[in-house]
Amino acid sequence: MTDDANEGTPPGLAAPAPPGTSALPEGTYDGAAVLVTGGGTGLGRAIAAEFARLGADLVIASRKEERLKAARDELGALGGRVAAVACDIRDPERVAEVFDAAQDAFGLPGVLVNNAAANFPVPAEDMSPNAWRAVVDTTLTGTFFMTREFARRHLAAGSPGSVINIGASYAWTGGPGFAHSAAAKAGVKSLVESLAVEWGPYGIQVNGLVPGLMPHEDMTDDIRDNLDRAAPAQASQAGQLGARQPALRVGAPRELGWAATFLASPYARFITGHTLVVDGANWQRRGLVSPEVVTVREQMGRGPFER
Repeated sequence: MTDDANEGTPPGLAAPAPPGTSALPEGTYDGAAVLVTGGGTGLGRAIAAEFARLGADLVIASRKEERLKAARDELGALGGRVAAVACDIRDPERVAEVFDAAQDAFGLPGVLVNNAAANFPVPAEDMSPNAWRAVVDTTLTGTFFMTREFARRHLAAGSPGSVINIGASYAWTGGPGFAHSAAAKAGVKSLVESLAVEWGPYGIQVNGLVPGLMPHEDMTDDIRDNLDRAAPAQASQAGQLGARQPALRVGAPRELGWAATFLASPYARFITGHTLVVDGANWQRRGLVSPEVVTVREQMGRGPFER
């Protein structure tokens, strides 16, 4: 029997499996060490949690020590061992120290997840040189420094490894209002494709992973303000935001974690140089008729440009 109120309404993509379930066999990462940058908050913490559920020893790195302690306690409750290390990935000396600490704790990490990044919306003409450097140095240069250190240690040891770089769909499309981040993420995507070829002969995989809209408690004020403009903050916000997605729902952070654990697992050894988009096809959406153009300045509520 059908519900007349919902008759004719498409169902959208099915809801994800419940929290606490895993996408891979129990113990898939027993004895493996996994290093996650930006692992103290948000999507980085969600990714780390799924590796922990599968038996991994975790090293989480972040610039903010206070958040690392809370994340370490939360992730440790899932059963694995967790080490937390403060690090600015823009500094190659600090990057080396993070790997030293990881090796001292659990041995050389077999998996590196480059999740740490910087971002905020700004019209390109208003962007200061420092703003450009802050985002590009963290998102692109920091990712390279981490990946380079990981590979050099594995090459010296003659051991295989897996790198996952967290990207963004505007690496393909461009990102008006986020020119600094879009340029950096395009560079991150290019690193995936270049380094997968360079290091494949040595057993090192390099893949990318792009999240869609996956609301979580650690979203920045800028991102939360954008979501509030799209759907006023209230109990039904998730439903309103979901209505703007082809899937007719938003993503759950654990869905990104499941994808990450698969890409680095023994079941994905022949996948490298690939960037997987986990966003319910939202980045591919196009309307039959293009909407009216609204400048980035107008969208951000800024007046005319003044030099």
